[in-house]
Amino acid sequence: MRKAFHSIKFVAGCAVALMATACNGIFDDVYDERPSAPAITGGQLYVNATSWRDWYYIDFDSLRQYAERKDTAGLIKAQTEFRAYPIPMGRAAAPTDGQTGLYGYWFDVFGKGVSNYEKRSFTPTDRQPEPPSWSIAVHRNNVRTNGGAVLETHYSSMGELPESSSAFTGATFHSDEWTETEVWADQSQMLQSLVGCQGISVNKVLSSWLKLEIPPMPPTFAQNSHVFIIRLKNGNCAAVQLANYMDAEGTKCWLTINYKYPY
Repeated sequence: MRKAFHSIKFVAGCAVALMATACNGIFDDVYDERPSAPAITGGQLYVNATSWRDWYYIDFDSLRQYAERKDTAGLIKAQTEFRAYPIPMGRAAAPTDGQTGLYGYWFDVFGKGVSNYEKRSFTPTDRQPEPPSWSIAVHRNNVRTNGGAVLETHYSSMGELPESSSAFTGATFHSDEWTETEVWADQSQMLQSLVGCQGISVNKVLSSWLKLEIPPMPPTFAQNSHVFIIRLKNGNCAAVQLANYMDAEGTKCWLTINYKYPY
């Protein structure tokens, strides 16, 4: 009987150890933060999108202005340094729309995977802060647009693109969609497979450039290297491609993004 008890205790201990190892910022080697600064070209961005708690905003018009002024130092800074805009985590001070907030979901991380989930809680929060001007925003493997729409092409390099975005006239572009389960913001209860998710609209087409896959365990990433066309709300188009999602040390969610704007 004592031997059986110790066996059960050992198995339980192993399970807890596995979960503790797996749940350090969605599992230790998945969303880790380490500084790195690779050389980038004039048509690239390098974004540290590892944070659970922050969105980072990209403004293609600002990038174009630096390039037109031939302000090399300013352009490099705009391509590699991005201010963090924290996801609101506390309860809203004033009444909200009843939708904006932090959603608590249980995910079947150690079973059928994240496609199996249950809503457990909701906390209304303030709206996501954002700068006055922006084109897209990134948070880990999530992307959203500022009133834009996105088309995934079959091209796998920027050099293969047609000369002009007019080649895609008549194609179906996809707008952002509301989600309560995609933007994982709070991992404090991950040991219980509970995740705090931000309720917000994201562009699921553009977000498909980097998918977190669970199962297996530990999780894996699937990168989609196709070129995407973003139709901005000002009518201009940008072409973007995820060239890499790791830094030189192999840390995930350091995004190297090829871009062409205007396109």
